[in-house]
Amino acid sequence: MTARSLLAATLLFALTAAPPALADTWEETLSRADGSTVYWNAWGGDERTNAFIAWVGDKVAERYGVTLRHVKLADTGEAVTRVLAEKTAGKDSGGSVDLIWINGANFLSMKEQGLLHGPFSESLPNYTYVDTTDKPSNVVDFTVPVDGMESPWRMAQIVFAYDTARLSEVPKSIPAFLDWAAHHRGRFAHPNVRDFLGATFLKQALYELAPDPADLQQPATDETFDTVTAPLWAWYDELRPLLWRGGEQFPESGPAARQLLDDAEIDLTISFDPAEPAGWIAAGLVPDTVRAYTLDGGTIGNTSFVAIPYNATNPDGAKVVANFLLEPATQARAQDIRVLGSFSVLDMDKLDADQRQAFLDLPTAPALPGNEELGTVLLEPHPSWMTRIVDEWTRRYTR
Repeated sequence: MTARSLLAATLLFALTAAPPALADTWEETLSRADGSTVYWNAWGGDERTNAFIAWVGDKVAERYGVTLRHVKLADTGEAVTRVLAEKTAGKDSGGSVDLIWINGANFLSMKEQGLLHGPFSESLPNYTYVDTTDKPSNVVDFTVPVDGMESPWRMAQIVFAYDTARLSEVPKSIPAFLDWAAHHRGRFAHPNVRDFLGATFLKQALYELAPDPADLQQPATDETFDTVTAPLWAWYDELRPLLWRGGEQFPESGPAARQLLDDAEIDLTISFDPAEPAGWIAAGLVPDTVRAYTLDGGTIGNTSFVAIPYNATNPDGAKVVANFLLEPATQARAQDIRVLGSFSVLDMDKLDADQRQAFLDLPTAPALPGNEELGTVLLEPHPSWMTRIVDEWTRRYTR
């Protein structure tokens, strides 16, 4: 036997005869999941996302016998509070939450308080497709190592959306917003800062205005917060009266701000999904003259995850759903601008030709930015910055 044939025989034996521990374990997971119900607590404020989750439910029921119930949240913190209350009451099994769409401060809170099941993500068969090299936010969530305690399923990056029929010039940096807003008074609105999208706008501003953006990768402390955010509040004090309705009212969510854009009450708003403006157009929600752009210095990007609480009633069913979300065909559907337009968490080089072709066949649109147009992706600040920013904004600007 030649060396080459010996190597081939060895590889064949390894693939066919060696006991595949992962496959055996996954088969057991599928068996236990069959017939279970998974309560997925996920933000319910976007019609397209709700429709996608419903489609996921249809597929996992058809393939695996898993019933998926979407528990629609206004704020992910609602689910975190529920799990914490159950732990306080000693309910360490049979919990009401099986899966949570989560990241950032909520993930940090659950991780620190021992509220998570796992690690589990790297045991999912489809996790082998995940890009853990060029998409570092898949393994580091707002500076916090994931450590297998949550599984990625979609990516996001800040873009600004504007109507080219009414607007020819746009601010390309945070400082430039002041001059632009002065010349376009009342024509920009960000969501209420108690909504994640409004808070993200302030985090983006802080990135450009902070004396040293590297400070944002460390936890905010009493000593650093006031110094680092002082330029932000000085800038916002000037911007606020130039906002829609004089900064006295704010749209409560991203969809509410989008409606203002469609109603021509504003010309510019913010999104955390580069494909969302194209999706709005496809759904007839805004004029086809709307376009997306990013700032010259880059914008914040992150990964959305799903996590399983430590006391989930059906962790096996939850793993089946998490694994389905990572399936290349599922990721391609999610990236379709007619569905969600969410950029994939997968590494295209890890896919076979047919799997890659599914992404290549996706439709394009004038409002859909390419990777080169998105520019630099800025790492999320440590979750403590957003928490403190929201509290301080509330203290300063609400009555």
